[in-house]
Amino acid sequence: MASVSASHLIIFIASVIIAASVAGVLTNTVNELSQAVDDLGLSVSEDVRTDVDIISDSGAGIYDTDGNGNITLYVKNTGSQRLPAHSDAMDIFVNGQFKTGPDVTVTVVDGDIWTPGNVVRVEIDHALGPDEDVRVQLTVNGDQEVFRFRT
Repeated sequence: MASVSASHLIIFIASVIIAASVAGVLTNTVNELSQAVDDLGLSVSEDVRTDVDIISDSGAGIYDTDGNGNITLYVKNTGSQRLPAHSDAMDIFVNGQFKTGPDVTVTVVDGDIWTPGNVVRVEIDHALGPDEDVRVQLTVNGDQEVFRFRT
C-alpha cells in the first residue's frame, strides 16, 4: 500500500515540475512575441504618419531651371510628423539610377524644419538629353512617390 502512495507521489511531483517548466517557457515566448508586436506597431505607426507629395508641375520646366543640369522638384510633407530634410533620409532614383550624397541637395522652402505642410526643394544633379522621358522615384520613410516628365 505504501508503495502505491509513493509511486503516485513521485508521478505527481514529476507532473508539477514538467508543468512549471512548460509554463516558464510559454511565459518567456509570450513576452518576446508581445515585444515584437509592439515594435512592429511603432514602425507601422511611423510609416502611416509619413506622407509626401511631389507638387512640381511636370509641364513647367523642372529640368535645368538653373542652367547647372539639375532636376528641381518640390516635395510637400502632407503627413502628420516632422521629417528629416536631408538627402540621406530619402531614396531617389532617376531613370533607375540611384542618387545620393553630393548629387542631391535638399532645402526647406518655407521654414527651417520639414514639418507637416512645409515644402522642400530637391535638386538632383543629373544630365539628361533633349526630348527624353524621365521617371523620378522618391521614397521617404517608406512612402513612395513617382514623378514623370519630358525634357
